Amino acid sequence: CKILRCNSEYVAATLNLRGSNRNVAYCNALRSYSHCTRKTARTCRGDLAYHSAVHGIEDLMIQNNCSKEGPTSPPRPRPPAPNHQGSESLDICNYEKSFLYKHGQPPSYQHCAAFGDPHIRTFHDDFHTCRVEGSWPLLDNDYLFVQATSSPVVKGSNATVTSKLTIIFKNMKECIDQKVYQAEIDNLPAAFEDGSVNGGERPGGSSLAIRERSPGRHVEIRANYIGTTIAVRQAGRQLSFSIRAAEEVARAFTEEQDLQLCVGGCPRSQRISRSECCRGRVAAETARALCKEMLPVEDVYFQSCVFDVVTSGDANFTMAAHGALEDARVFLPNAEKLHIFQ
Repeated sequence: CKILRCNSEYVAATLNLRGSNRNVAYCNALRSYSHCTRKTARTCRGDLAYHSAVHGIEDLMIQNNCSKEGPTSPPRPRPPAPNHQGSESLDICNYEKSFLYKHGQPPSYQHCAAFGDPHIRTFHDDFHTCRVEGSWPLLDNDYLFVQATSSPVVKGSNATVTSKLTIIFKNMKECIDQKVYQAEIDNLPAAFEDGSVNGGERPGGSSLAIRERSPGRHVEIRANYIGTTIAVRQAGRQLSFSIRAAEEVARAFTEEQDLQLCVGGCPRSQRISRSECCRGRVAAETARALCKEMLPVEDVYFQSCVFDVVTSGDANFTMAAHGALEDARVFLPNAEKLHIFQ
């Protein structure tokens, strides 16, 4: 069903109508819209968007005294395909391509990460260290739900680590079936829960794909239909999560979906000051030396590393902070924002 293409062509044709012949051009655009919906009638029979468009066109034609027969809008020029073999139809399961088609520019992206204690880097580049024991949503929007489950680093400790991640890619009619990915410590599968490695049998199923970057240690999930890439890693006895999401996707949530650590960071009652770290299992100077080897810049990734190594006594936490920094290097739209200093 290609009703979305009809909608976007109608919007483009009526966007800048001005002047004395505005009504003539508007009627032409409505007739074009009507032709477009008729062409897609068979494949869109059960689609609500299609039926509301058809009724909407009839109402608008009556309101504007447009006749059903007459001239139509000239076809909108399509951007050339990369292979220059003529114009390419809008691919609804390729977010970047369809965004470029609709807006004439590539989408903007945002980055969020949760690693170590856990430390959260939000979409707005705020940085918090959280207590958050139990299950907390990192993301909860129209396309994705991501939940991190945390447990204490060591018994009786205030510091917690992510021990389980659940990622739900919500059903998107044209592109993918709903898919669930679950990772736990020492179980980082390279497949979704149903055993598949893509979005299913739908025409756009390949627009969601999972692959193993390093067996048992690093999995990457690409969701091209929503312009999103996710990395899940294990370092030592903890999991980490990083995402690069299209801004439009990251913002697609309601007021009820207000608790998202990637959006608002940790609630105030759950924040820990990293300067309180230094009563731990490893001396702070030893931790600093270990972290400096992996993280030469003394930014928040370095500070988080020192905090985690001191608190847990586990040198593997240097790998957690290093992995998060490497993901940020790849995922951040603006390289100048890589290092945060507090």
